[in-house]
Amino acid sequence: MTSTELKAPAATVRTQVTVPLEFPDGYATTAEVFTFTGLGDGLEHLALGLGDWRAAVAGDAAPLVRPHSECLTGDVFGSQRCDCGPQLREAVERIAGEGGFLLYLRQEGRGIGLYAKLDAYALQDAGLDTYEANLALGRGEDERDYSAAAQMLHAVGVDRIRLLSNNPDKALQLDALGVRVTSRVPTGVHLTDANAAYLSAKVAHTHHTIDLPLAG
Repeated sequence: MTSTELKAPAATVRTQVTVPLEFPDGYATTAEVFTFTGLGDGLEHLALGLGDWRAAVAGDAAPLVRPHSECLTGDVFGSQRCDCGPQLREAVERIAGEGGFLLYLRQEGRGIGLYAKLDAYALQDAGLDTYEANLALGRGEDERDYSAAAQMLHAVGVDRIRLLSNNPDKALQLDALGVRVTSRVPTGVHLTDANAAYLSAKVAHTHHTIDLPLAG
């Protein structure tokens, strides 16, 4: 099918409000936070317009956009079992510098939910990798669907983006949903002793563009 045939149904902006942000390390910026009506999955996703996002949308270069899946343990509590919290912090600053959007998607645990994600952690402690653990729970390796992300982008007038992500599946899905990915921009490598196996699994299994150091 073509991207037009798969294009997500229309959604509209419900509310737009200015929210000042400050991170624990002292970095501060301001976001225009958008809520939406008509998102296909019925969840309360957010779009944060950062930096001069209006000029980025209107300009020759596509706006920088990161679809970031919610991770309560990493984003809020600073869990080192993943790289989600550091990626969120990095993305906000980089997008604010160039103009674009952070899409905060309520897809905890690759779409399986918070409790199931913690169940998967227990299985990882027993030796499974992050994908094997999801399958052992009877779930998909990655159940995330970026249809709502495409709807949000279209609602704010965006049909082409520079994608800030290491995950090739995000680019494939968004392209199929009518959002042209003009380039993929990798995030930094946020490696810790606690997340090394997790990051290695993402590289080996789903070809994330994470430049991990070779084992010594």
